[in-house]
Amino acid sequence: MKPEIKKPIRVDFNNMTADFIGGKEGISTRDLNKVKPLAAAAAKAYDEGRGKGMMGWTELPYNQEETVAEIIKTAADVSKNFENFVVLGIGGSALGPFAVFNALCHLRHNDLPKKKRNAPRFFVEDNVDPERMTALLDVIDVKKTVFNVITKSGSTSETMSQYLIISDILKKKIGAEWNKHIIATTDTKNGNLIKLARANGFKTFYIPASVGGRFSELCPVGLLPAAVLGIDIREMLDGAKYIDGVCADNGDIFSNAALMSAAMQYIAIKKGKNISVMMPYADGLKYMADWYCQLWGESLGKESDLNGEKVHTGQTPVKALGVTDQHSQVQLYTEGPFDKVVTIIAVEKFRKTVKIAKGCEEYPNVNFLCGHTLNELITNERIATEYALFRAQRLNHTIILPSVNAYTVGQLIMFFQIETAYLGAMLNIDTFNQPGVEEGKNAAYALFGRAGYEAKKEEIKSAPKKKKKFII
Repeated sequence: MKPEIKKPIRVDFNNMTADFIGGKEGISTRDLNKVKPLAAAAAKAYDEGRGKGMMGWTELPYNQEETVAEIIKTAADVSKNFENFVVLGIGGSALGPFAVFNALCHLRHNDLPKKKRNAPRFFVEDNVDPERMTALLDVIDVKKTVFNVITKSGSTSETMSQYLIISDILKKKIGAEWNKHIIATTDTKNGNLIKLARANGFKTFYIPASVGGRFSELCPVGLLPAAVLGIDIREMLDGAKYIDGVCADNGDIFSNAALMSAAMQYIAIKKGKNISVMMPYADGLKYMADWYCQLWGESLGKESDLNGEKVHTGQTPVKALGVTDQHSQVQLYTEGPFDKVVTIIAVEKFRKTVKIAKGCEEYPNVNFLCGHTLNELITNERIATEYALFRAQRLNHTIILPSVNAYTVGQLIMFFQIETAYLGAMLNIDTFNQPGVEEGKNAAYALFGRAGYEAKKEEIKSAPKKKKKFII
């Protein structure tokens, strides 16, 4: 079989423009010209910020050769010696690995016989629902399982609670060599997990200090699980490198698709489009929308700008799946409020072709499908949705993947990360902090009586008491 030719992803912005959906809702050339200086400044800020502060993710396609080699070696050992690989993590530590797994592995991976899988079964425990942990333990043998504990801070309550449960079980069932069943992915020097890793001799990979959770899929957080699953992580990084190369030192919105997308989203926000819908037309990309929701929402949803002004900016990310949500959400998108931008992800060539069998000759409104393929059907359904949105004058654009492979998935991840960085700069916010998330974490620590959070606990106690008449 010939190796697949590496092809770039493309973005069709036509249905965002006044030329196509009309001047009332569409973005005009005049609108774009107004923001071109701001977009160019955002591109410059991206270039000047590379590798600095919390922008270490920009360098991940270039600076990990030794780490990648070690990951591939470790992944081969895990795949050879264990039946299950479990990620213990939450947020970016879980969403990215699962999105890539779903995109690049068999959609029924865990149900396949071992010979067909050629990789361990894969689980991501991204919540602390007690029924979820119990269910996991019902279907795995911990003696045949490696647990990848992922937390940069080493103090994430959800992840560390999972670690406490699993390490206790491993100690009881395996004994002295329990540590061989844990791989830690964490900070090089800060936090509790690195201390535990060193004390117990865990195999350890490091999250660069300048890489935040939602931007971490292309570091060991995402690369180790992908490699264990047999995914070509060098191809993923090459895809990311390609997109970065297109964007680097390029402040022209007409040749830099990530910058054009950010500029159009900026204009849309200013026009009151405060919802961003991500709608892939491929089951394999379903969870890429989940990953995008964290990236977009946590990066751009900010109370204050860099000048300290209250701005309460951002777009609410919403996930949808084509064709499924044509039968639910699209009704709202075409006839509801004019408050959304819809991003459709199209796949030109699917990895499989399924022909629709002949039959139902007596029913012409069924028989017309015969002889066609599911590939044609999902493609035509997508085009139909684009047309319905266009006809209803709703802002939408389409990201086109030639096919779904490690190279294009790497491109897609980097595209969204760069677009997010551009838009954050245009909005004049700190794209990389998360004060709203920290508030919730601190409140949870206080409720558990964690030392140092006494004042927060008293603050929570002083909150107004709930009224019984509103609990029905």
